[in-house]
Amino acid sequence: MQAKVTWRGGMEFEGTADSGHTLTLDAAPEVGGADKGFRPMELMAISLAGCTAMDVISILRKKRQEVTGFEVKVNAERATEHPHVFTAMEVTYVVRGRNIDPAAVERAIQLSEEKYCPAQAMLRKAAPITLKYEIVEEA
Repeated sequence: MQAKVTWRGGMEFEGTADSGHTLTLDAAPEVGGADKGFRPMELMAISLAGCTAMDVISILRKKRQEVTGFEVKVNAERATEHPHVFTAMEVTYVVRGRNIDPAAVERAIQLSEEKYCPAQAMLRKAAPITLKYEIVEEA
């Protein structure tokens, strides 16, 4: 995989990767940025959420769960001193649907954690990751 950032001025960069998609990175005004884009550490948390979300929704669909909505939230604690690394992460899966089987959700999360999600495998080497889920039954 290839990825790069190109400086656009100030603290703004444009990121690209093999997929051809682009995104803007920037910093907060108090550190010289113009707040035009994501912070790099935000992207790490989003990467974790997106990686495991793709696994879990794919598995739930294969298990024929009637999912009508799905989101993955990451709460990442950071060190107070530089380099402000993640010190702990909590991942919450919110599954909305009808007749969702808790065992299916638990198994999907377990497979993502133990087998499929490379972002989770890498980040858990740096800090503990706690996983939890909520099922919201819809009529």
